[in-house]
Formats: sequence, C-alpha cells, structure tokens
Amino acid sequence: MGKIIIVGLGPGDYNSLTTKVEDILKNAENLILRTVKHPVVDKLQDMGIKFESCDDIYDSAENFEEVYDKISQRIIARANEGQNVVYAVPGHPLAAEKSVELILNKADGKTEVIVEGAMSFIDAVTASLKIDISSGLKIIDALRMDKQKPDTDCGNIITQVYSRFIASEVKLILMDYYNYDQKICIIKAAGVENQEKLEWIPLYQLDTIEWVDYLTSIYIPPAESKKFKTMEDLIELMETLRGEKGCPWDRKQTHETLKPYLLEECYEVIDAIESGNIDQLIEELGDLLLQVVFHCQIGKEAGHFHINDVITFLVNKLVSRHPHVFGDIKADDESGALKSWEASKKDEKKMKTHTEVLKAIPKAMPALMRGYKVQEKAALVGFDWPDVDGATAKVEEEFLELKEVYKTSNNGKIEEEIGDLIFAVVNVARFLNVQPELALTKTIEKFIDRFNYIEEIALKNGIKLESMTLEEMDSLWNRAKTHKFNKNDEN
Repeated sequence: MGKIIIVGLGPGDYNSLTTKVEDILKNAENLILRTVKHPVVDKLQDMGIKFESCDDIYDSAENFEEVYDKISQRIIARANEGQNVVYAVPGHPLAAEKSVELILNKADGKTEVIVEGAMSFIDAVTASLKIDISSGLKIIDALRMDKQKPDTDCGNIITQVYSRFIASEVKLILMDYYNYDQKICIIKAAGVENQEKLEWIPLYQLDTIEWVDYLTSIYIPPAESKKFKTMEDLIELMETLRGEKGCPWDRKQTHETLKPYLLEECYEVIDAIESGNIDQLIEELGDLLLQVVFHCQIGKEAGHFHINDVITFLVNKLVSRHPHVFGDIKADDESGALKSWEASKKDEKKMKTHTEVLKAIPKAMPALMRGYKVQEKAALVGFDWPDVDGATAKVEEEFLELKEVYKTSNNGKIEEEIGDLIFAVVNVARFLNVQPELALTKTIEKFIDRFNYIEEIALKNGIKLESMTLEEMDSLWNRAKTHKFNKNDEN
C-alpha cells in the first residue's frame, strides 16, 4: 500500500512555494497535478520535473461533482496499487479543494495521507487588497453557491470564478443579497508577479469583465446598506424592544397577553390571501412572523427556549413527517403523502388509537375548521361516505330531524340538531374540496355588501330601513343579487 502526499502549489508565483514542497515536487516518484492550468506548472516543466495531470477528467465528466469524485478515485487507486503519489493542487490543499476533501474521506485511515501546507489564494488576495480579515471573512466556492450563502455583514471571497458564464451565474445569485451597485473587486492571478490584475466595479457589471479566467476570484466587502433585512436583524430588533430602554408595551407582554394578537394576525393573513394583494400579503406575513419572534424572545428571557430551538424542532419534524421524501416510503399522490404524514405524526406522538388523533385537534380552532379536520382524519381510516351523494343525503336527514324539534321548547335538542345539520354540511364541503370556514366568510361579506346596497338605495329615496316592509327590502335584496359591485358574488 502506497501513501499519498498532498501539496499546494500556492496562488501562482513560484517564489511562494515552501522549500519543503519544492523538494517534494523535485523528488516525487509519481507526481499528479489536478490541472496544468496554473502559473507554477511552466516552471516545473522548465526544471524537467515529470508529472501527469487530471485535465482529461475535466474533458470527459459531465459536471464538477463528477470531476472531483473521479480525481479522488484515481489518486486513491494509485496508492492502493502500491505507488507513493504526490498530488499537487493550486493554492492550499485545504482551501476550497473539493478533491482533497474527498481523498481524505475515502482514505478513511486505510491509506496514509500527508498534507503539506502552502500559501493559499486567500493569503494572496487579502495581501493584494490590503484587507484585515480579523473582522470576518467568508470563503465561497462559486460552483457551490446553492449551498454556500454570502454573509453581507462581513467580507466574502468567491473563488473558482473561472469564466464569464460562471461570473454571470454568480452575479444573479449575489443580486439576491446585495444592491445592484454594491462595490466588488475582481482579482486575477493574485500575488503572481506581472500577471496580477484587479478592478473595482459595481456588482451589476460583473458579467461584463472580459479577462475573467481560472485564476479569478471576487472580493465583496461588508455591505454598506443591506438590500434585505435578515432574520437576525428582526431578532436583534425584538431584543431591543424588549430591553431596558425598549418599548414599555412590548416589555409588558407575555405568552398569554399575546394570544389575541396571534389569532388576529392569522386572520389578517387569510384576508390578504383572499384579496390577492401581494403587498398586503407581505405586510401581514411579516406581522405574523413578528408574533413568532415575540414569543421566542419571551421564551429566551425566561430561560425556557430560544428561537433556534423552534427552528430545529420544526426542521426535524418536517423531515420525520416526510418519510415519502426523506425515507423509503412511497407516495405517488397527495392522498398518499397525507397518509404518510399522519402515520408519522401518530407514531411520533405515540398515539395508540385513532380517537386520540381526533382529540388532538385543538378545541380553540374555529368549529367549522375543527369539524372539517375531524372528518378528514376519520376518512383516512375509511370512516366516510363513498361519495358526495351520501353526504348530501345526510344533510337532508339532519334538516328533517331539525324540523321535528324546532317548534318545541326543548332548546337542548334544538341545539343538538342544528349542530348535526351544520356538521353534515361541513362534510359536503369537504367532499367538494371547499373550506367551510372560508365559504361562510365569503357569504357573510356577500350579505353585508347586499345589505349595504339596500340601505344606500333606501337612503337615496329618503327612507329609513326601519320604516320599510320586509317585502320592500326583499325586492331590493333581489336587485342587489344582480348588482355588479360584489366581486365575490357568483349569483
């Protein structure tokens, strides 16, 4: 079994190589370069140092993940054949080198791997820009920006911006975090004598730079003004409001006193969705989020929980409740996904019976919504009408039972039969995929609009509603049904 020595070629200037790495390169039995596209390679050739490269893998692989995987396989395979391999990479081996990461993981103690450090491109870039990294610096791989996000509060260096196409892709991502005119620095061949080039430009010009190549990086200083506020900004603001010098009202609130505001904000979000007004929806979702952050701050002050506990619990729950996404359960449609969710929830909550599932539906929920949920969960185990006809027949049955008692003085029985009738109507709504709570809300608004029409016409004619007969009001009501003012009226 051979061993692997991984060395860094530095940012590009041969003089930046350590003497130890230089000796390793000169005496290597099997020297493999990740790529020949590096300024030091010309010097190695002039010195007569023999090597091979992995550039053929770049030419044959479909994506960079495959490139790095195949490179690591090649290096490991050579060592397993008994060869001592020197694997040389640009910069520092442990600075944005995915192939090195894979080699270290795959070796797994079976193959000896030695890593020799080098001056990294980070050293060269920070030296060229004359920036102090003590205030924070984040290193991002341009090819992995789907997972690595920029931090607008500190400096960011984006590496592997090796083409104008990649620069264009990076620009589009950065525009989600920074203002279009955010100052950035494009730097090429940092630290390489007679080759280094840097230029400060506004972000929107990033894809216009023609000299971008495989030695190019991007430096973004901390944002002077944020394009968007972050969750951290909101949490800090809430801490201030609840702090010693904060708002007296905010400081006085508790979980109990905030309950009505939480309900209110939920209803206002629903109103915004119904209105179709996106700006209103943004505002109302923000108000609802404020309630969550408010409760989390109160929990933190009491030493009970932190917002990170809430987020962690939620993420873990979403993963565990979706075994059809993250596990080996199959769900081909919405019904299958819902059954998978409910089964996971029942197991997680240690519920032994289906009745426990029904009882777990919050009693504080509006009755129409709660009735819908109870019926929905009962239907998951087969307790349901075969079709909507059975549900509508039940409405007729309950209505007849109500007629039998509504003229009696037995208020308890009347209340019971009215409840049965409403519950049966909710079942019909469920079969027709209509939320009864929302349907009733629309009907109430429709009633108010039509009533307003009646009153306006009456007042125009100098008549008060109190002096009108029911027949007169009913006539205006029928006119209101065909009036175009009511956008929700389909009748």
